[in-house]
Parts: sequence; C-alpha cells; structure tokens
Amino acid sequence: MKKITLLAATAAFTFAMTSCGGGEKKTEAAAPATDTDEVEMKSFTVDAAASSVEWKGTMAGMYSHSGTVVVKEGNLDWKGKDLVGGKFVIDMGSITPTDSNYSEDNTVEKLVGHLATADFFDVANNPTASFEITGSDMKAGTVMGNLTVRGKTNAETVSNVVFDEATGAATGVLTFNRQNYEVAYAATMKDMVLSDDIELTISLMPAM
Repeated sequence: MKKITLLAATAAFTFAMTSCGGGEKKTEAAAPATDTDEVEMKSFTVDAAASSVEWKGTMAGMYSHSGTVVVKEGNLDWKGKDLVGGKFVIDMGSITPTDSNYSEDNTVEKLVGHLATADFFDVANNPTASFEITGSDMKAGTVMGNLTVRGKTNAETVSNVVFDEATGAATGVLTFNRQNYEVAYAATMKDMVLSDDIELTISLMPAM
C-alpha cells in the first residue's frame, strides 16, 4: 500500500512540474535566410564603329562649333546595373566639325588645323585621348573616371548616364575645363573669346 502511494505521489509531482513549464523544451528561432548569390559580372568590348563622341565648344557665348571624333577602342565592365570599370580611347586625328558657322575667312579646314596644333590638342604628339572608369553611381546617373587629354590626366564625372541593360549600351555627357589640360591659345586675348568648357556627348555600343 505504501509502495502504491509513493508511485502516485511521484507521478503527481512530475505532472505538476510539466504543467508549470519545468519540462518544456525551448525551440531556437530559425536563422534568417541569406542571399548567397553573387551579382553577375559582365564585360563588353566596345564596338568602335557603332559608338560615337560628339563635341561642342562655344566662342564668346555668341556661337558654337560642334562635331565628332572617332572612338578607337574600349570596354565596359558591369556588376549588375553598376558600371565598375572600363575605358575608351578617342582618335584625336579624327576631329570632324559638323556645324555651319563658317565663312571664307574662317573655314572648316582652318578650324581643324587650329585644333590640331600645339595651341590646342597637339595631335602630332598626343594622337589619342582616353577616359578610364573608376566607379559609378547609377542611381544618380553619374560615372566617375580619369580623363587624359594632351598627356594631362584629371578626375572627371560623366553625367546623365543611361544604361540599356538589354544591350549593354551606355550614353552620357562629360563637360571638362580645357584649361586643366593646357588646351589653350598662348595668346591670352585670343583665348579669352573661347569658353573654357568643352562638352562631350558619349555613346558607347558593345560589340555583339
């Protein structure tokens, strides 16, 4: 009889402890899922023939000259939708005016000759210019990089950048101060009639 009573007491004590949570097992929260997929890197060779760079310079705020230069070569490196690297090279010997602000005294040929001299781009000694990409802020539509003109290199920013994710093409506008690259008349009075800003409208197409 005492043995039965002892067993009953033990069972009651065990039941009471379980009801109060003493025997409850804690379940650890599952760790949040992590995205281990890496963002895809893509590298495109620039199709020089399908790409273009248009330039524009202003004379004393009265009229402007504009034209094109040929893209010689290049590549673009994308990480997802971010432009993380790349470079394009311009053939400075290909300067071609496309505007109509010329006369018998100031011909297209005269302008091209002036731009090629040591007063401006010194094409004989600096046949190419280049832009090397160092980073981008695609939300702001900007690409940062180093522009080299006439052997001088400065950090510049391309604005209004648009990226076509389907094709890998990129467009943007780069405005730089020519004085930072010694693109200037030696004669101060002549140089004063020229705007310091040169605008480049860039369109780079990837080779398919």
